[in-house]
Amino acid sequence: MQALLQFGRNGLRQQAQSKYLSQALRGYASKELTVRDALNSALDEELARDDRVFIMGEEVGEYQGAYKITRGLLQKYGAKRVRDTPITEAGFTGIGAGAAFAGLRPIVEFMTFNFAMQAIDQIINSSAKTLYMSAGTISSPIVFRGPNGAAAGVAAQHSQCYAAWYSHVPGLKVLAPYDAEDCRGLLKAAIRDPDPVVFLENEILYGSAFPVDDTILGKDFTLPIGKAKVQREGKDITLVGFGKMVGYNLEAAKELEKEGVSAEVINVRTLKPLDRETIVNSVRKTHRVVCVEEGWPQSGFTAEIVATVNEECFDDLDAPPERVTGAEVPMPYAANLEAAALPQVKDVIRVAKRCLGR
Repeated sequence: MQALLQFGRNGLRQQAQSKYLSQALRGYASKELTVRDALNSALDEELARDDRVFIMGEEVGEYQGAYKITRGLLQKYGAKRVRDTPITEAGFTGIGAGAAFAGLRPIVEFMTFNFAMQAIDQIINSSAKTLYMSAGTISSPIVFRGPNGAAAGVAAQHSQCYAAWYSHVPGLKVLAPYDAEDCRGLLKAAIRDPDPVVFLENEILYGSAFPVDDTILGKDFTLPIGKAKVQREGKDITLVGFGKMVGYNLEAAKELEKEGVSAEVINVRTLKPLDRETIVNSVRKTHRVVCVEEGWPQSGFTAEIVATVNEECFDDLDAPPERVTGAEVPMPYAANLEAAALPQVKDVIRVAKRCLGR
């Protein structure tokens, strides 16, 4: 312990020549969990907790999921609760909506949310509106989940971000996790929620590992829907984003720190209902804000954040709110054009410096 106090973990790594020191370091290291395993474990635990929960979608069973999120669940829970479907999003989404009306808790997996366009009538007109149209007598406890936004090299019809689309709709709750903590806590909360939830994952993050502790790994761990997280504290500028863009904002904050800029990073987590309070309080502290998303700029999700900042804390601003978004163009297939069409860390840094007057 004295060695830890004297040198810190980094110092010990450099001096860990002996087996004893190597073992000591492993004892103090954080556990890590990939986003894929965080989602898989959350599904597993909720299936075990509530026999009304079941999963349906293309290749979720025999193939173990297109991205292996449902790995092992068919073998554990059987074909009645892990249901492979035909390639008909409108059909199986409608079945899921009806099952929710009847008191079950379906989880509908889309291989990509681009394919959910085939089922958008069921998501919005059936699931989102029925509680209101039934005067509160018919609830719809259903989760629609799958990868959203750009992946890599899948071009215009498989790369859209639907955050703004779904967060526009009354009756839906819309979640966009970033790390393993988000995925476990938010997915479990979504499955237990009485309302329809759109759960927007990111394919690129599935293999990314993040530190977790015993609390996050607990079977009853959930995160509150409607609450953002201050992922990194700062005092000079606020960087707001969701999903993969949280990681970009954290990288940008590290680079800005080298130039003496203290950036606060907000992980939105819940797109609807939006935690305006956390965002506004941060901007009141830093007096500057940059909002980042992969989606197109017009009517984008970040436009709502900018509007909120202007409405709630205009007098606290020292510079106009800024946005970094995807380019207003269908996603190109060529790798260099794809990179140019999406926000990059360097873009966040450039716009943050402009906002700071540097």
